[in-house]
Order: sequence, then structure tokens, then C-alpha cells
Amino acid sequence: MTDASPTATPDWLIRPELGLCPCGCIGKRAKADFVEKTIGSASNLMRQSMFSDDVSARDGLLQRVDARVKLVGLLALLVSSALAHSPVVLIGLYSLSLGLASASRLSLRFFVARVWLFIPIFTGIVVLPATFSFITHGHIVVPLGSWFGTRVGLTQQGLTAAGLIVLRVATSISLVVLVTITTSWPRLLAALRALLVPRMFILVIGMAYRYLFHLLGSVSDMFTARKARTVGSDANTKRDRAFVAASAGALFGRAHALSEEVHMAMVSRGYRGNVGTLASARLRATDFAFGAGALLVTLTAIGVDHVVR
Repeated sequence: MTDASPTATPDWLIRPELGLCPCGCIGKRAKADFVEKTIGSASNLMRQSMFSDDVSARDGLLQRVDARVKLVGLLALLVSSALAHSPVVLIGLYSLSLGLASASRLSLRFFVARVWLFIPIFTGIVVLPATFSFITHGHIVVPLGSWFGTRVGLTQQGLTAAGLIVLRVATSISLVVLVTITTSWPRLLAALRALLVPRMFILVIGMAYRYLFHLLGSVSDMFTARKARTVGSDANTKRDRAFVAASAGALFGRAHALSEEVHMAMVSRGYRGNVGTLASARLRATDFAFGAGALLVTLTAIGVDHVVR
């Protein structure tokens, strides 16, 4: 026998073992059907889009600024980006948003991907027809041949206008995303209420936010229960469509009861229409400095845009 310590970890517990081969040589991995992919993707997207508590809890620049000041500064910067017609000004405002994201300890890769993978790309698709010569007349810089004897291509004027729209949308969305992911949801609602946003509007937003995740949880539970009771692994599109149709009817009936439960849970926890926070909202020197800086940037952007034009 060996004189092993009674508190030592057994060898069989710390002995390394071979893991499963990820290449799938031990079997064939079944592909998920469209219902599972849709529910899983929707749940992950909504959680990633709306759960920003971990980001808002970081010790960054925007996290230390009062939510009311951030909203006012955001509104001022949005006005300047909406009024700007110079690419230089819009690029400067977008660079400012990247700088604020970095100072707030956000991953620039995550931030850029979150902004550019959705609305700006769709905006570019929408404004793409305006770049053609038969929509926006002007100097053709990218010829695409001829149509009934008329030259067709992308015009300089159309490309400039489309680029300005896409850049303006990207800048505006970047500013909105910065405020939303660096501010916790209760503080954001409290700031909206402090800025005289109607109480009913705050009530609807607060309930919808909480109700949405309860609803996603119910959908996931229904799908998990159905999958656990399904025998066989073969995909059946007709069966999946029948499940979606039946689940939609059942979910519609549960939606009303779930909304009542969410409201009663909010009321039992002290909700009376006004959002309260544990920490008192007091303006500090950092808040005044940020507000003054946002106002200065807004006035500078408007002035530079007027001079450049």
C-alpha cells in the first residue's frame, strides 16, 4: 500500500482522457430542423441584443455617466448627424462613437459587427437603386453597358448620396447602441421618466421587455417538451409545420395569462408606474463634463458642416 494523503485527489479523477473526435468519425451528427434553428437563433439574438447588464456593470467611461445626461447627449449628437451633409463630419462622429466604445471597455469587433451587420447593410440595399443613372442622373463612373441606346451605370451623384445615407444611419445606430448597452434597463427607464416621457409609454416598454423573455422561455420549453416526446431522428417538414401551427394557437392563449402574471409580479415588487433604482441619481462633475462635451461636439459638427458645404 502507498502512503497517500487522505486529502489527496485520486489518480483516476485527474487522469487525462481522450475526448470525442470533433470530426464526426464516431458517428453521423444529425442536423437540426428549421424549427429548432429558428427558435434557437431567435432566443440567442434577443438575449444578446437586450441583455446588457454585464456590459453596463463594467467600469467604463459611459457607465459612469448619469443615464439622463447620456440620453440628452445622445439626442444632441443624433441631431448633428441628421443635419450633417458632409462625409467628413459624419466620419468624425462615427470615429467619436468608436472612441467612446473603446473608453467604455467594449470590444470594437463586437461593436462594429453589431452595428454594420444589420441596419446599415439593409439601408445600403434600399438605397442601391438610387445609384443607377436611370434614377439619379449625373456623371457615370461605373458603366454597366447600354439600354435601348442609352448608357447605364452608377453615377457619382448617386453613389455620394447613397454613401451619405448609409454613413448617417451607421453613425446614428452606433450612438444609440452605445447608450443602450452601457446603461442598465432600470436606469434607462428611470432616465426616460425623469425626462418627462409619458408614464404609460414607460409602463408599456417595461412590461414588454419582461414579457418578451418570458414568452421566449415558454416557446423554448414547448419545443423542448415536444422534442423529448418525439421518437426517431428523421426530419419531417410536414410534421414540423403542423407543430408550429398548433403551438401558435396554444401560445396565443397563454400570452394573455402570462401578461397578467408579469404585471402582478411587477406590482408585488413595488412597481407603481415609476421606475425606481437602488442608487440615488445625483449629477456629478463627470456628468456635467460629458454633457458639455456632447454639446460642444454637436455645435462643432454643425459649424464644420456649414463651412465645408
